[in-house]
Amino acid sequence: MRNRITKISLFILIGLIIIGCNATKRVPNGKRLLVKNEISVNEKDSKDENVFSQLYQKPNSTILGYRLRLNLYNLAKKNADTSYAKWLNKNPNRRKNLEKLLSKKQVNRLGKSFLVSGFSNFLQKTGEAPVIFDTISTKKSLKRLVSYYYNKGFFDVKASYSNDTTELKKTNLKYSVALNKPYIIDSLKSTIETTALDSLYQRRKANSFVKTGKQYETENLNNERSRITSDFRNNGAYLFQQNYITYSLDTINTSKKVNVKLIVKNYSYRENDTTKTAPFKLYKISKVAIYTDHSPSKNTIEIKDSLAYKDFILYAEKKIKYRPKAITDAVFITKGSLYSDNNSGLTTKYLSNLKVFNYPTIQYQIDPKDDSKLIASIFLTPRKKYTYGASVDFTHSNIQDFGISGNTSLGIRNVFNGAETFEIGFRGNVGASRDLANPNNNFFNISEIGIDAKLNFPRIFFPFNTEKIIAKSMIPSTLFSVGFAKQRNIGLDKQNFTSTFSYNWTPKKNTSFRFDILNVQFVKNVNIGNYFNIYQSSYNVLTILATNYGADQTYFENNKLKIEYGTNGFINDVLGSNPTINPSPEDLKTIRSIEERRKRLTENNLIFATSLSYSKSTSKGFFDNNFYSYKTKIESAGNLLAILARASKQLDNQTGANTFFEVEFSQYIKGEFEFIKHWTFSGKKIVAIRSFSGLAIPYGNSKSIPFSRSYFSGGSNDNRAWQPYSLGPGSSGGINDFNEANLKLAFSAELRYNLFGKFNSALFTDIGNIWNIFDNVEDEAYKFKGLQSIKEFAIGTGVGLRYDQGLFVVRFDLGFKTYNPSKIENERWFKELNFSKSVLNIGINYPF
Repeated sequence: MRNRITKISLFILIGLIIIGCNATKRVPNGKRLLVKNEISVNEKDSKDENVFSQLYQKPNSTILGYRLRLNLYNLAKKNADTSYAKWLNKNPNRRKNLEKLLSKKQVNRLGKSFLVSGFSNFLQKTGEAPVIFDTISTKKSLKRLVSYYYNKGFFDVKASYSNDTTELKKTNLKYSVALNKPYIIDSLKSTIETTALDSLYQRRKANSFVKTGKQYETENLNNERSRITSDFRNNGAYLFQQNYITYSLDTINTSKKVNVKLIVKNYSYRENDTTKTAPFKLYKISKVAIYTDHSPSKNTIEIKDSLAYKDFILYAEKKIKYRPKAITDAVFITKGSLYSDNNSGLTTKYLSNLKVFNYPTIQYQIDPKDDSKLIASIFLTPRKKYTYGASVDFTHSNIQDFGISGNTSLGIRNVFNGAETFEIGFRGNVGASRDLANPNNNFFNISEIGIDAKLNFPRIFFPFNTEKIIAKSMIPSTLFSVGFAKQRNIGLDKQNFTSTFSYNWTPKKNTSFRFDILNVQFVKNVNIGNYFNIYQSSYNVLTILATNYGADQTYFENNKLKIEYGTNGFINDVLGSNPTINPSPEDLKTIRSIEERRKRLTENNLIFATSLSYSKSTSKGFFDNNFYSYKTKIESAGNLLAILARASKQLDNQTGANTFFEVEFSQYIKGEFEFIKHWTFSGKKIVAIRSFSGLAIPYGNSKSIPFSRSYFSGGSNDNRAWQPYSLGPGSSGGINDFNEANLKLAFSAELRYNLFGKFNSALFTDIGNIWNIFDNVEDEAYKFKGLQSIKEFAIGTGVGLRYDQGLFVVRFDLGFKTYNPSKIENERWFKELNFSKSVLNIGINYPF
């Protein structure tokens, strides 16, 4: 019955769309729908997006060639509320009969209801009105095309248009552009009235965007104007503005050549009713005043405390609460230096980055004692010293059916009067899980609590001065952090201790370094007896093998091995010093692999790591969709502990590995690289790609990588055709509950486009897998074998629906297994390309 209703609804929806497929349904008589724009340049068809963006009128948007939004608009009933009123009043008995069922007010309001007019209004807002051909707009487009190519140096450009009206109530527009030869810059001269500015210009003339012998482009002249303005204002020309720069172009009798003249007038100002001019002055800073507790709501400043530190003067309306060096280190405006926009911007950025003050205000005024100098005043408004935050979330995961998590945090600013910040947070989670034993029948039967603390210094915390290596212009900081978390009835009930000591700095804009001198993690598994309750795949295989080989019946309960008595007993009967069960070589290998994995995942982990991370991005902001970024990281663990273990003569454990305080520590080296690139196209189309590679190699004290430092594949931000941890390693088929390995290669690509309004869609492809290499895994299906492993790259394809709220994006991605390397070779392609095998991923924001 349910399937029948679904089919009927689908047929109705398809029928409505077909009815609305008359594209000219809303086109008035005598008008034409613009269905296509074509542009030919010098009799060759152009596909340049920049050229098409000059057109005023563009056809209705399409999705894969179909005008969805136009047809949705056509489905809407025009003036639905007015039609309802006419229908209602056409027959007097109709209103009377309705008023017997509803009140008079309800009958009148029915015309504005969703049932009568709301759906049509929704279709109109969601849809797109037909684009009607307009001669005036077409002529404007011609002017813009001419202007576009004129600014490219084609001063003799001509443009025309024609329209194809063979289809009823439709038209195709074709623009024809004849460029002729471009003009070339023949000479560049300058007339700069202020001698000091002329000297600055001549000194850096080689950096000019305007080059002789190159084709004329207005953009180069604009870039040169910006370059000169920036150069002048960073070298003392406080009063200089871009509008003082003009150009004179001479093309008379030059044979397609341009003589460019750069003109910079003197400073212009009003004195009484007279306009006067004077040469620009290159101002120096005579005084830097810092107001440490400024209140923007006050019109006057009452100074009660002040002190001089080096060439700075600090003021306070109450009492100076900061060590002078903590503030002056963030100020790049110095006494005796030339005025500079860059120094002002850098000072603003650094002071904001302290997170102790609100966005600072910097004001300059001409020194009344010397009109060739400036007084810089920096106004700082302190943030609240103490901040408190709290939040509650409801959660659902593959471990808990329902959970409630809470977080509280306390922040303290200017802890040691050096603009330091301290934050401590408490977190807790309680949840319900039907999969766990619950003898007391409690609804909440799992829990986790944790505490985290962070202390940030706005400088490099080191015994010696590091400014020659990491200058203060790189906005350096030092972070100390420590955390502890404890679980109950979650997995193996881990107790997790973490601690970090790291340096952070930004050498250039959108470029950052992070150096973790020490990154410590200690993981203690409290409830290791719960292992086979968590890793059910291994448990089921073990039960089958124990049954097949006639294991001791006391090991079983309800035809399954008892946990832990039965599982440990059977493994000991096979792998113990005096084995009583002799399985086949293949089954022996499987049992040994299960036991080795159990030992690895239940052992306590101690990781002392050092890492260096570097990232760079060309993104200009949140809305920039034409950029690239990359991140790389190298991490080394265990070397310090290896030295300490030998020096302290710590004993080896039974496997021959060194221990530190009776815990076997991890030793490995790990490298990662990620690259992301976005391209923007017309119609809100974006192509985005991401590639990732990571490799962790155990050595010395370790034969494998700790679970927390290994790689997995699948999930909403990875290969979306597989669930998290369910893909790989290699062609093994993801037979474990949590599949991980020490090598990962991944590549993803998306075509993102707008559907309507805030709703976007995407077509995506995800390629990649994980493998084992250079570790103790022996199964060939798991291991990376060079170029032979190309056939083990899993391929997932799919479609996504995204709702862009502005601050965040809600994402629904449906992934299909297009190529599954775990299948036999003739069943890998397209065999699982159906909804029953698909994976729905729900995420917040874009995956990359």
